Amino acid sequence: MSGPGPGPDAGGVLDSLTAVAALLAPDQPAVAEQTRRAHTDPEGYVSTYADRLDDRGIDEPFPGLPWIALVDALTEHKRLAEFDWKEDADEIRRGLGELASRPSVDPWVLFEDGETDLPTYEFLEACGRHYREVGAALVVLDIESDCYPVACVRARRADELISLAKGAGFAVWPLGVPKA
Repeated sequence: MSGPGPGPDAGGVLDSLTAVAALLAPDQPAVAEQTRRAHTDPEGYVSTYADRLDDRGIDEPFPGLPWIALVDALTEHKRLAEFDWKEDADEIRRGLGELASRPSVDPWVLFEDGETDLPTYEFLEACGRHYREVGAALVVLDIESDCYPVACVRARRADELISLAKGAGFAVWPLGVPKA
């Protein structure tokens, strides 16, 4: 997993992480607090969240810990859904339907015949295309795993989110955007 290392830009990384958390969960300051703590006190974070981290096979601090903390905090506050690489469409629909940040218009009615029978990533791409049609964007917060941690933001904020994540040393990519 990539991630920021110690160095002179540590404040910039922390600022970027905090901004990502605020953009994805503007009404949940606990998300930013957990993310900041994983960056500023990684040993304390690992100790406090040992059970949750154990599920990911994490038992000590590492450079990507703040990003994992962000993903876990967003999940806890229903701002992110994490899908296995072989998840079925009904489970993805359920997970996206539980997101507090989902669009008010239900994009499922936009699906064409056969789109719900796609493999996981292709189904998520179709979801991303249809979310864009209603002004939202589905994005993956890359944790370099065989799963897809997916969040929803307003489409006009997706590029900002991608830039902020990059500034923190992590990757976010949008789903359903035509490849150039």
